[in-house]
Amino acid sequence: MDTSVVITGMGAVCALGDNIDDIFEAAQKGVNGIAEGTMFDREAIPNVKFVGEVKNFDPERYITKREQRRLDRFCQFAIFAGMQAWEQAGIIEFDAYKAGVILGSGMGGLLTISEQQDALREQGPGAVSSLFIPKAIINLAPGNLAIRLGLNGPCFGVVTACASGTDAIGQAYRYVKSGICDVMLVGGAEAVIGNLAVQGFNQMTALSNATELTRASIPFDKERQGFVMGEGAAFLVLESKSFAEKRGAKVYGEICGFGQTCDANHITAPMEGGVHAAKAMALACEEAGIAKTEVGYINAHGTGTPLNDVTETDAIKACFGKHAYDIKVNSTKSMTGHMLGAAGAMEAVLTLQSLNAGVALPTINLLVPDEACDLNYVPNQAQKMDTRYGISNSLGFGGHNSSILIKKG
Repeated sequence: MDTSVVITGMGAVCALGDNIDDIFEAAQKGVNGIAEGTMFDREAIPNVKFVGEVKNFDPERYITKREQRRLDRFCQFAIFAGMQAWEQAGIIEFDAYKAGVILGSGMGGLLTISEQQDALREQGPGAVSSLFIPKAIINLAPGNLAIRLGLNGPCFGVVTACASGTDAIGQAYRYVKSGICDVMLVGGAEAVIGNLAVQGFNQMTALSNATELTRASIPFDKERQGFVMGEGAAFLVLESKSFAEKRGAKVYGEICGFGQTCDANHITAPMEGGVHAAKAMALACEEAGIAKTEVGYINAHGTGTPLNDVTETDAIKACFGKHAYDIKVNSTKSMTGHMLGAAGAMEAVLTLQSLNAGVALPTINLLVPDEACDLNYVPNQAQKMDTRYGISNSLGFGGHNSSILIKKG
């Protein structure tokens, strides 16, 4: 029995654009979507200058103005990207109990939570909106998509910090591979660029305090000092190969393996040496039944923090040995910022597009080599590649390590 899980639809919105074609075109050119922040109080938080905001977002293609008032920004992103993916897949007839939706998000409606707390403190209990809870909770993003599309199968949220989007894809992959579902709409969404989250990460000294844009989000660069916050959403439609073939769907690629481990070591710092992250990549290859030497591309977690980038480099070396130096490794966070719980979903979409186009996207503004980070990080300009398999990595606070193995279409 063929248990292959194929990808038939994609949708996205991020700092580089509001559709997958524009986003990928910009990323190939090394366009920087990061800019000076407008959504938080720069005077109150003066040492954080740059973020990856979605510019000029217009959700009206899928969400009416009345609906917009009832949905947190992260949920609007989720609906926007999720509907794009579903439309591209072109699914019309399906068993509703064998179709579901899963979404990964790190903090969900944090903007709404912050806004409602301000209302409570400043105006009293009566000022708290009756929509507060349904706007804030993470599972209402997949819930809203299920309502729109009539999906009666599994519907839930996944919360594993910055690994949330990748873990959501892994769960959806398991549902389809096992035969429980024919089709799953899966992705990640995040929108927390506001005073509370910005200062929260700033207090942890996790953010870049760069004053020049070209020194802000610089994964694997020796001068890296922290990540740049981003926002947005990305979705994939996963189907069993038999279901896709039966309806004559266009197949863009395949999810072949999923590896998931936990450092069980520290609440925020990655495990030195990256041994458990290496295991996640190895597990993805094992499930796919491929040799590690067949992997030619890795879209790294690559946050631009001092600890993450050297740990992930060590993990890639630990997993792939000498072959690590033949793999093209990049960080698209250099262009989008760190989309937190949505990062893994966005990077899975970009990994698939890169494989199909035969182009490894650049890690822009990588100017100062680091002897501890000595792989091919595709510095500053895209590189041609010819490989069937790529990995998208996500490493989250709490020690969550997740790797998706993707095969080109």
